[in-house]
Amino acid sequence: MLQLASTAESAESFSSFETPNVVWAGFVALIVVLVAADLLLVHRTAHEITLREAAIESGVWISLGLAFTFVILAWQGGQAAGEYLSGYLIEESLSIDNVFVWAVILTYFGVPLMYRFRVLFWGIFGALVLRAIFIFAGVALVEQFEWVLYVFGGFLVYTAVKIGRHDDAEVHPDDNVALKLVRRFIPSTNEYDGQKLFTKENGRRVATPLFAVLVMIETTDVLFAVDSIPAILAVSREQFIVFSSNAFAILGLRSLYFCLAGMAGRFRYLNLGLAVILGFVGVKMLVHELIHLPTWAGLVVIVLTLFVAVMASLRADARE
Repeated sequence: MLQLASTAESAESFSSFETPNVVWAGFVALIVVLVAADLLLVHRTAHEITLREAAIESGVWISLGLAFTFVILAWQGGQAAGEYLSGYLIEESLSIDNVFVWAVILTYFGVPLMYRFRVLFWGIFGALVLRAIFIFAGVALVEQFEWVLYVFGGFLVYTAVKIGRHDDAEVHPDDNVALKLVRRFIPSTNEYDGQKLFTKENGRRVATPLFAVLVMIETTDVLFAVDSIPAILAVSREQFIVFSSNAFAILGLRSLYFCLAGMAGRFRYLNLGLAVILGFVGVKMLVHELIHLPTWAGLVVIVLTLFVAVMASLRADARE
């Protein structure tokens, strides 16, 4: 039920707790172990990832992300668990667009299928670091200047309208500023050398096309973070919840890419669903001083929106 809330009550509506350094260290160690196991055990040698393999891995990563809800529930209670789950679902749904952009980039550069996992691995690693910086900066900014919430909210509503109208800018790798700087200041070659980012050519060290791909992936992730970080701050202000939900959503993106890369056309209504979610959290930010929506209600809106968008897309695809 909607209820009027003052600014103070609005702030108190979010879970808040102290996270000991040992917990932070333990969570970071867990992420490192998961990433290392994925790289050194599951994907020790370069190979073309099959749809079946990608589906199994996606199921494992999504299960881990959802299961962490129960860790938060046992540790901090239902409010914190609801915020984590809402944040995870928002990040996971917004990440699907990121996956389709990766598909464009990897196809544009003609990256061999067997080498795509490795470049995406380093891309995910860099994304985790960048997201951590954005999250801590964003939370600190909101705590210091609450009016920033209105800026975030307005930006999310604007983005929702653009996505809903299919006004997203197309990906043009040659127009990427970071890529132009790489080509200008870093000696590069057009030849791949296995999974190497750098190789030697005529006695000098040069960057392979995989390095250019990595730069593109990292810069596009920065652009997606501009949308996703404000969106998750609408459902939680606790740094541990925001970072952990982001981390688990990002970790499964590699396998999700190999599942969805060729299926962009089948999810025709996904953009509308994402527009509804972004618009919802944007409006939620703009009216946070007047109206407080319980965490469970926001979670229901997110889940139903994703369900309807996916089912409508699959039914439309089946009819054709």
